[in-house]
Amino acid sequence: MATEVEEATHMVNSLRVTDLQTLLRIMGHSKRGLKGELVERALALVRKECSHELILNIRELYGVRLHGLKDPVIGRPKPAPAPAHTEVKLTPLPFYQILETLLPPTELIPPPAVAQGSNKLHYTLCAFDLTPNCRELHPCSKFLQVVLRICYTDTSSVQEDQYPPNFALQVNGSDCDIPGCNRYSVSSGVEPRRPCRPINITPWLKLSTANRAMVTWGNIGKRYSVGVYLVQVFTASELFSQMQNSVESAERCRQRIQEKLRFDPDPESEITTTGLRVSLICPLVKMRLGAPCRGFSCAHLQCFDAVFFLQMNEKKPTWTCPVCDKPTPFELLTIDGLLLEILKETEDVEEIEFLADGSWRPIRADQKSTPECPLLDISSPVVSSLSQRAAVGAVCGPQRGGLCWN
Repeated sequence: MATEVEEATHMVNSLRVTDLQTLLRIMGHSKRGLKGELVERALALVRKECSHELILNIRELYGVRLHGLKDPVIGRPKPAPAPAHTEVKLTPLPFYQILETLLPPTELIPPPAVAQGSNKLHYTLCAFDLTPNCRELHPCSKFLQVVLRICYTDTSSVQEDQYPPNFALQVNGSDCDIPGCNRYSVSSGVEPRRPCRPINITPWLKLSTANRAMVTWGNIGKRYSVGVYLVQVFTASELFSQMQNSVESAERCRQRIQEKLRFDPDPESEITTTGLRVSLICPLVKMRLGAPCRGFSCAHLQCFDAVFFLQMNEKKPTWTCPVCDKPTPFELLTIDGLLLEILKETEDVEEIEFLADGSWRPIRADQKSTPECPLLDISSPVVSSLSQRAAVGAVCGPQRGGLCWN
């Protein structure tokens, strides 16, 4: 430690005024004053904390002053280049509405001397300032937050959040909690499993000075970028209220049913399918549906409950249909207006049968399929195939209305 203090003292005394101002700003201290005052302020930091982050910044500024050459006294390699902004686009998240970008996606760059594929830990410092829009921030706020997002540096498509191996984060010198990720519980050189989430860094921010985020990460030959955003956070109930304008009309739902029953699952069979059974029980929680919902791209009739689906994705965002396992993002969720009406009329029924003309009838516990009136289970592979064929000729786009089911 004594050697590092002496080394840092020597480098601080050699820095220019602009370098001293940069160092003090990054470390969250005043950059005003004459050179002597700036030097004394920086040396006080060295004597008081002498953290790895401080030493790293001093070496970087000292290396820049020497045009990037190795220091002839300490013989240490040049530190990592300053992070560079990229054109990476992160996927929009339903529970987070971006109000302002505080730090555009910025690439984490390992030192040039590090070989590709090395899983050695690296440190990248990112500095950013809060704006007047952040004046209402509160450390315990649940609805207005500053979040940090990290993803692959790939401009060919929109990127999902992805933590690097051995990922750790400090903001203004304090360790941050990373959702679902413990750097010591993940094998070295292995990326944490998805889904990765934005990291709330609000409790560790400073309103009056520049903020600094120190990202620790393992280099496995992949490139990562980090961004910081002021966001409004929504709850599952708030997202559900937005779905009131995403209701597929009952008439359009009847057309969908008629399309499905036009096709015979087995052309060689003498039995004609006259009905499709649909459960009124949510496959997620095994309870009666309240707000019957499916993805617009889903070909099946079976619905799941929108409220429970949103609550589950609020805790663990997968956005996958529980019926067909297809990706089902929030913007493609649609309420089934016909089932919504049926649920209001059949409080004691758990299953119904849709008929070829688009009408329906309740199925009681003692009612079974017969050769005269065959019923088709919509979860069977045959019906899945029919659904795909029927979807081709379906009317394009759901009719959206203002139906409220509360």
